[in-house]
Amino acid sequence: METVKQKSWFARNWPWVIPVGGCLTVILLFVFGVGAAIFGVSKALKNSTPYAYAIELANNNTEVVAALGENIESDGMFKGDISLKNNEGHADLQIPVEGEKGKGTIVLKGDKYDGDWSYEELYVIIKDTQEEINLLDKSLEGI
Repeated sequence: METVKQKSWFARNWPWVIPVGGCLTVILLFVFGVGAAIFGVSKALKNSTPYAYAIELANNNTEVVAALGENIESDGMFKGDISLKNNEGHADLQIPVEGEKGKGTIVLKGDKYDGDWSYEELYVIIKDTQEEINLLDKSLEGI
């Protein structure tokens, strides 16, 4: 009896394995690269001073806590941008937040001069009622 040696799987299929495998590798590298970039930018923005300040003010505001509940945290992807150059910058953010009782959005607009942030708008919009709760110092309103 004669044994016929059959070609290996790769030897039989290399004409389509190499192009498909190469394209799939490039696509996966692109997807993971974009994902890493988005995650990195998102993490950097969440560690920014305006973002942390807004979340802190929301957690310390009695009206916001009454409407949303305790432990107010970010809820999903935020919109907006922060630009920084040396000791100056600008922030325009909309941060979705949620607590135990409900959801809302923090709206923040501010500028950084000489290393210090100054906020022109900083309030929470409660999702259910569309009520706006100001987070800035009320004694400074109207100035």
